[in-house]
Amino acid sequence: MSAAPQDAAPLLKVEGLRQHYGGRGLFGRGDVVRAVEDVSFEIRRGETLGLVGESGSGKSTLGRALLRATVPTAGRITFGGEDITAWTAGRLRALRPRMQMIFQDPFSSLNPRMTVGGIVAAPLVIQRQGLDRAARRARVIEALATVGLPERAADRYPHEFSGGQRQRIGIARALVMAPDFLVADEPVSALDVSIQAQVVNLLMEVRRRLSLTMLFISHDLAVVGHVCDRVAVMYLGRIVEIADTRSLFSGPRHPYTEALFAAVPIPDPTLRRPRVLLDGDLPSPLAPPSGCAFRGRCRHALPACAAAVPPLRAVGPGHFAACIRDDIALAAPVAA
Repeated sequence: MSAAPQDAAPLLKVEGLRQHYGGRGLFGRGDVVRAVEDVSFEIRRGETLGLVGESGSGKSTLGRALLRATVPTAGRITFGGEDITAWTAGRLRALRPRMQMIFQDPFSSLNPRMTVGGIVAAPLVIQRQGLDRAARRARVIEALATVGLPERAADRYPHEFSGGQRQRIGIARALVMAPDFLVADEPVSALDVSIQAQVVNLLMEVRRRLSLTMLFISHDLAVVGHVCDRVAVMYLGRIVEIADTRSLFSGPRHPYTEALFAAVPIPDPTLRRPRVLLDGDLPSPLAPPSGCAFRGRCRHALPACAAAVPPLRAVGPGHFAACIRDDIALAAPVAA
């Protein structure tokens, strides 16, 4: 994948973003779920940033927060040079066409009672009320053609399509408004392996043709390495490493990233990779550990790791990691 220009201006900038749930309850102070905690990064125009991590790490919550589907607890979200963090619902409505989402489940994200044409046209009905029926139909047919579906698909219902075709319908719905920014929330994880490649290649082609900026959320590092220009690794609500794809895949600098790579199957039986086994489960965001949240599962942890949350700092050109252990050599993703 060709990287976005290094001097491209950021379309999206996130500073110190927090997304908490819970708090004061009916009978006193309740528990607080720290789903996203002090996250900062930016995405350049035309760039695809991958976001990876275990289930429960906060990836989808972060994606929804960027689209302002939720109200952030703290921090700042800047989109196209404007601070949209505190925008009202009325003001956000005018921004919605520029920010769209592809959902993980192509089955539950489509209304079974609506035709495909009605599903894809729904954003136009809400946002482009000046369009007549013929103009909306033309836009729907164009969007379906972009994702490789014929015109006759518009008159059929979601249950008449395969999983991969339903995901194409969801992509067409996201593209019909010609957005600038797309959040793809694990868009292939619910699909059969045989059709995942088709959807991934479609997203890459659409991104190239339409010059889209994208946040690609996934737990599949192989897919992320194929699609994304840069990759951010998330653990328990925090970004623990971020770098361009080549740098991250050739030399991870955080022990959690090393463990993620160790879990990826290698199709070539002649290649071997050092085993990195994690102890225990992902800690609860209700009561995260002190200091580095990963220290309880990290084979490189020291007592000092409990003292303070390690900041995300530069460890190479464009490469940032939140780890105090500069003295360790992590395993390469693939070793012969």
